[in-house]
Amino acid sequence: MKKNLFKKLVTGVLATSLGVVALTGCGAKETSDKGNQAYRTLDEIKESGEINIGVFSDKNPFGYVDDNGDYQGYDVYFAERLGKDLGVKINYVSTEAANRVEYLETGKVDVVLANFTVTDKRAEKVDFALPYMNVALGVVSHEDHVITSLDQIGADDQVIVISGTTAETYLEQNEPDIKLQKFDTYAAAKTAFENGTGVAWANDNTEVIAYAKENPGYVVGISSLGDQQSIAPAVTKGNSTLLDWINDEIESLGEENFFHADYEATLLDTYGADYEDTLVIEGGATK
Repeated sequence: MKKNLFKKLVTGVLATSLGVVALTGCGAKETSDKGNQAYRTLDEIKESGEINIGVFSDKNPFGYVDDNGDYQGYDVYFAERLGKDLGVKINYVSTEAANRVEYLETGKVDVVLANFTVTDKRAEKVDFALPYMNVALGVVSHEDHVITSLDQIGADDQVIVISGTTAETYLEQNEPDIKLQKFDTYAAAKTAFENGTGVAWANDNTEVIAYAKENPGYVVGISSLGDQQSIAPAVTKGNSTLLDWINDEIESLGEENFFHADYEATLLDTYGADYEDTLVIEGGATK
């Protein structure tokens, strides 16, 4: 009698344990699947009441922190509208050029609005939305030695670039003999350039034009290097719900000439009216 009772108890415990294991196994799979999904969907962002947006903190006039500790700039102006139309609070996350992809892949940010140039290589790792700005590469140098052609750069000269930018990629692929001095931040590159580390600084033409206007003694000798490209928001690969919403938003904003207003509020003092129609992409329609 006792043996039969013990046998029933053991059988019951085993059955219960197997049931728990089975349930745990299903739960683990669901958790694992969710764990592999680094991004938050549009509904999850809305439910949380917050969106994490990666922007530059030291790249005036596109993304920077002002004297009051507030984020400002062309990208930030756009980010503010995204947050408003989503009805959520914005958490700004300071990013550098080299970690924009990483921050999306790890879910540290939901969107990157950090002067992000669209390239085929980057599009393999992130999903780009419709563009909102045109850009090409440019080269700035000191007025005492203006670089108007890459042929003027000697074998012992160095050109400053920011790691993870299209300028770095372009020069490595097309001008492998040019020595590059790489920096992770714009602030570090600026300091090195002004200290004479390099004979020139290659970057987005918008950046070097702004630099030359703000810093007497420097000249943009090459205002367009390589093909014209575009700047666009980026989301984590596969986050289709957020991507679709941003695309719809950009198209809708085009109807009110939002990005022209953005330019006039944040870039006009730097570039003037002559560059407005050249740089701005309205409604995601490339020229």
